[in-house]
Order: sequence, then C-alpha cells, then structure tokens
Amino acid sequence: MPFTRRPLQTTITFVALNGVLCLSLGPVYDFVCDLPFWERRRERLRQERELLGASQGVVSSEHN
Repeated sequence: MPFTRRPLQTTITFVALNGVLCLSLGPVYDFVCDLPFWERRRERLRQERELLGASQGVVSSEHN
C-alpha cells in the first residue's frame, strides 16, 4: 500500500489533487449554470406560469 511506505508523499499528492479539484469546480459550475438550455427552460416555465395565471384569472372571473 502506498500510504504505508510513503506517507508524506501520499499526503502531498492527496492535498494537491484536492486543490486541483477545488480550483476546477468554479469554472465547471459556471459552465453548467450558464448553458442556454437553462435559459430556455426558465423562459418556458415563466411563460407557462403566465398562461396558467391568466387562465385561472379568466376562470375565477367567470364564476363571479
């Protein structure tokens, strides 16, 4: 096992790998969050909510 023979090297490698992963997390998160898919989905959901609200408003005024 590598950690029994070279504990310091294993620790340094582990810390370095975690550092690289943490530094790469930000750009990956930004890329995923800024995909055009999410923008289109958000816009579609907004339009569906508006249509649903408008149709419920019409239905409620018919009952009065």
